[in-house]
Amino acid sequence: MQVYKFGGASVKDAEGVRNVAKVLNTTGYENTLVVVSAMGKITNALELVVKNYFDNKAELQSAIHDVIKYHNEIILELFENDRHNIFNVVKSLFDELTLFFKNNKSPDYNFVYDQTIGFGELVSTTIISYYLNEIGLKNKWIDVREYIKTDNYYRRANVNWETTQANISSKFDAKKLNITQGFLGSDTNNFTTTLGREGSDYTAAIFAYCLNANSVTIWKDVPGVLNADPRYFENTQLLHQISYREAIELAFYGASVIHPKTLQPLQRKEIPLFVKSFLNPKNDGTKVSKGKVLDPEIPCFIVKKNQTLISLSSLDFSYIVEENISDIFNLLHLYKMKVDVIQNSAISFSVCVDNIYDNLEKLLQHLKAKFKVTSYDNVSLYTIRHYNNDAITELENGKTVLLKQLTQQTVQIVTK
Repeated sequence: MQVYKFGGASVKDAEGVRNVAKVLNTTGYENTLVVVSAMGKITNALELVVKNYFDNKAELQSAIHDVIKYHNEIILELFENDRHNIFNVVKSLFDELTLFFKNNKSPDYNFVYDQTIGFGELVSTTIISYYLNEIGLKNKWIDVREYIKTDNYYRRANVNWETTQANISSKFDAKKLNITQGFLGSDTNNFTTTLGREGSDYTAAIFAYCLNANSVTIWKDVPGVLNADPRYFENTQLLHQISYREAIELAFYGASVIHPKTLQPLQRKEIPLFVKSFLNPKNDGTKVSKGKVLDPEIPCFIVKKNQTLISLSSLDFSYIVEENISDIFNLLHLYKMKVDVIQNSAISFSVCVDNIYDNLEKLLQHLKAKFKVTSYDNVSLYTIRHYNNDAITELENGKTVLLKQLTQQTVQIVTK
């Protein structure tokens, strides 16, 4: 059993969908599960749909129409018969989305987000499944929401492993080529939930764990795991081998190539993870497994942009002690802030956060009741694993350093 995951960049257009078929034919597709993300930037487009639903209803239908048009253009290029049943199936999915907005009574943004955003994956997998069947790669389309069950922590749901394992063990036919959606699950009321942005990798790992798969392969538009994101850093290098532990560290600090939760279930059963190029499927790529920490042993650079640095100090110059820190973390949890780095001294405490749920102003108002508060918006958090002095100097050049923290293996630097 092997699990493949194709991200949005790999299926952004008709040529990308054809290339998925090419990869499957090149590598073999017996006993294979293919997990697919939404096409191209459709998740962003659906986020605009959600925003318009709450803030600009006059533009709602236009935003939905843009999403429909994008997919229809791909379908028209893939299927010669313009009366093919795929058009009706995809139309029914978008009718379901429109009906949701018409009938929805919930004011909860996160709930509406999850009910909307998953249509990207539902439509992409439907198109790909129909296309593969059309060209002779017989497969079964499955709805991942019938398999992966979660709590109702919308936009970052937690997997119910016991129920998920039972569902996969009883329903999944491992002898077939199966196509399913990444990123999605469902709660006990069968409402759609999501596993966090870039959660399709995690979906692949969940299935691999429950199926005792031989391997997971993530197909990317890069040769494998690089020591830095080429969008932000020059002269990047391919990492041939990474240990599970090191990959978990890199993912935790924000390396975008692997979802933070993906490695944990794979490590427990020592299932190797490969990251390969969908443009060159025969190349080795990167292997994540038990073994050497890093090959080659070079500094690895990670950047997280659009962060907020919050600096606190006591109003009366008293110490920031355990009770204060406990209060701070309770508030960070209450307002669903993702904490990326912390630093404290006798009378100050700094934290760099990702304001995913747009609760920053509420948090700051709450903190100002007890502390002197300074915040810096749109800062960048840089992390270097296996750093050296040259790497730090190069990174800091031309930037204003707001916070710097070093441990034996890692340096984190917040810059403006």
